[in-house]
Amino acid sequence: MSIMQQRSLGNAGPAVSAVGLGCMGFSQGYGTVDDDESVAAIRVALDSGITLFDTAMSYGRGHNERLLARALRDAPENVRVATKFGIVRTEDGVGLDGRPEHVRRYCEESLARLERDVIDVYYLHRVDPEVPVAETIGAMAELVSAGKVRHLGISEATPEQLVQAAAVHPIAAVQFEWSMLWREPERDVVPAARELGIALVPYSPLGRGLLTATLDANTVAASDFRRNDPRFQGENLADNLAQVTALREFAAGLDISAGQLALAWLLARGSDVVPIPGTRRAVRIRENAAAAAVELSAAQLAELERIVPSDGWAGDRRSFAAHGTGRTSA
Repeated sequence: MSIMQQRSLGNAGPAVSAVGLGCMGFSQGYGTVDDDESVAAIRVALDSGITLFDTAMSYGRGHNERLLARALRDAPENVRVATKFGIVRTEDGVGLDGRPEHVRRYCEESLARLERDVIDVYYLHRVDPEVPVAETIGAMAELVSAGKVRHLGISEATPEQLVQAAAVHPIAAVQFEWSMLWREPERDVVPAARELGIALVPYSPLGRGLLTATLDANTVAASDFRRNDPRFQGENLADNLAQVTALREFAAGLDISAGQLALAWLLARGSDVVPIPGTRRAVRIRENAAAAAVELSAAQLAELERIVPSDGWAGDRRSFAAHGTGRTSA
């Protein structure tokens, strides 16, 4: 088993591998899946030194947590599992539920599916607009006291919500989309989290695969998460592919892949950054894990910013990014 550099999730959070594994794609969003292949891929992640595995109760409506339980049986003690609640998928669609009276049940259901006694990091997947975030976090804090959860996290929160959450209980990590393709969080969420001592856990750190420089029109069309994203449409996609070409050429000069360069760039943003790229392919998992060993100099980072400028990317993810805004009766 490979050994990867470790980073801490927050001021008092667990030590985890610098690169984690986002597991959503094993259950939804990116085409047909095969459970046996998924289990094999997760075990490749273990062999590659990855110790942080991120899932959610909504991914495949529980399928993802059950799959992870199967793959992580007999895993090393240093493996950390993070899961999320708050997005509820039913036959009627997708809703948000952060009501305090439901939090314990959601946690216990996740624990059962994960076949674990305790969740290492338990995230509020999305803030329920009808419930003050402090009330939801308060119910989550009770899970820590009960020994069912070790650390708390929150996903896609505003700076104000981070402050409100942290005032109730220490928050180990905040998840949000962040990559070379999407720099918006650097303006507000990143500095707010750092002021509070909250670790940064970027999901989609490879720009939903665009930054790997391996996508084509068929790959885009096969994924709901891509074809409905303005960044993958028309002129926006053409502009972004031009940026990717420059990224790939720069990476080739360093003898690494475009995806590894994109991850190394993100890791270089600070020691509190722990990206969780998702992929179903074992070869990509190994490649992503190896990015943790890539160190970019200040000169290389400056040159990369010149060649692949932040204002060269096109399309706004916010027009489609919400995962449901309605209430659920669950």
